[in-house]
Amino acid sequence: FLSLTLAFSGSAFSQITPAQIDDLVERTLKTFDVPGIAVAIVKDGKVIHAKGYGVKSILTNAPVDENTLFGIASNSKAFTTAALAMLVDEGKLNWDDKVTQYIPEFKMYDDYVTKEFTIRDLLTHRSGLGLGAGDLMIWPDGNNFTTHDIITNLQFLKPVSAFRTKYDYDNLLYIVAGEVIHRASGLSWGDFIENRIMKPLEMNQSAAAFLRLKDTSNVIMPHVPTDGKLKAIGRYKNNVFDPAAGIYSSVNDLSKWVIMQLQAGKYGADKQMFSKKQHAEMWTAQTIMPNKTNAPYFSHFKSYGLGWQLTEVKGNFQVSHTGGLDGIVTQVTMLPELNLGIIVLTNQQSGAAFNAISNTIKDSYIN
Repeated sequence: FLSLTLAFSGSAFSQITPAQIDDLVERTLKTFDVPGIAVAIVKDGKVIHAKGYGVKSILTNAPVDENTLFGIASNSKAFTTAALAMLVDEGKLNWDDKVTQYIPEFKMYDDYVTKEFTIRDLLTHRSGLGLGAGDLMIWPDGNNFTTHDIITNLQFLKPVSAFRTKYDYDNLLYIVAGEVIHRASGLSWGDFIENRIMKPLEMNQSAAAFLRLKDTSNVIMPHVPTDGKLKAIGRYKNNVFDPAAGIYSSVNDLSKWVIMQLQAGKYGADKQMFSKKQHAEMWTAQTIMPNKTNAPYFSHFKSYGLGWQLTEVKGNFQVSHTGGLDGIVTQVTMLPELNLGIIVLTNQQSGAAFNAISNTIKDSYIN
């Protein structure tokens, strides 16, 4: 991306143009062998770019557009924390309530950890369990573990570190968080996300899970490189995983979510999805993450908030998350001080592709 880097440098510095974005994404498709990508940029409360590139499936060659639906995978986690924030505002729970208050049968390997485990602990990857502990109960697709089974089986997973001392990414505890939402609100996680978040934000094409989509005519197929060739594969559909990774959405719909996030929970003239206080809580560091202060961003800290990764790039606060399912990876990046949001959705599992796009756009704004 040397030509783009040169275009942004020196006294002629300016933000990336639509033509440069098109060139960037087209070269990314080819370089990383990705069939389809959708990109959106939100700036100062407005969508300034939303476009699809490439194809939804190599089997059909149907084009991706700004309304094409992708599995956003772990970018769903921030929807789960937003739902909990709404329940905190309503006085139905608190971040530091014990999980057993809502799920009496919840049990970890250690009795002390069980007794002290809070809703905040479910969301911050500091349980003491190792990276991906218990994921074989949900991945690969095709097993029959229920949410009840996962909650029951947590007690048999041995910790690898002391409680609240170390970051190790976890999926299962977000499934437990989804069950907390169900028990505190009376709505299933999927109904809460669609009725209380997507509907007010007018995310009209999106759904809390693939199997909940009303219209599947504009949905990508996932792809993986196999033996040097790209292959379309079956879609992950396990609904148990939904609070951690289930949502299907488009860059058009996710732009509304990002605008709301950048406006501290406010959307439109009169909708306050959650309070500024809870918004700040979600964007406050909870768990220290490993960090290297390398060029060009020289990030001085990295941590996990509530459903978001938090860092700093060249003096700018950055809030972001990635998501990955079989044959799909996605990225949402926000620079609140610049009122900037970048969304990149792909139907192949190359993280290098979304980083090339997000970082090039980001670089054009932070010089």
